[in-house]
Order: sequence, then structure tokens, then C-alpha cells
Amino acid sequence: MKTLQILGVGCAKCSALMETTEQAAKAMGLEYKLEKVTELQKIMSFGVLMTPALVVDGVVKVAGRVPPLEEIKKMLA
Repeated sequence: MKTLQILGVGCAKCSALMETTEQAAKAMGLEYKLEKVTELQKIMSFGVLMTPALVVDGVVKVAGRVPPLEEIKKMLA
């Protein structure tokens, strides 16, 4: 099971990244747990300075933008 985390304080881009990540995971048939991280200190503990960010199994895959669905699928593979 993959652990997916969306880091962000709740902006529109954060919501878009969460939706697109969930779409990608479902399309790939992955077993996953999706968590939204909104605490600033926890976000900073990942070394992320720009949100939104996608973390897959503890590794930051992208920060500061919402990549397209196909790019997210590659990050989850």
C-alpha cells in the first residue's frame, strides 16, 4: 500500500492536486492511503517551501505546482 500525502494549507491548487492524485491512483488500481497535511511545521519538516506538494511513501515528488494526470501516474508507479 502506498502512502500519499498532499502538503498544503488548503488553497485551490492543493485541492486540485489532491483530486488529480486520487484520480491517478484509482486509474492505476493502486492500494493507497491519502492524507492531507495542513500543519505548517509538518510541511516544513519535508523541506517543502512551496505548496502544494505531493509526497509518495515519504519522498517529495513535486512541489509548487499541480502536474497533469499522466505525470502523477509516473510518480506513483
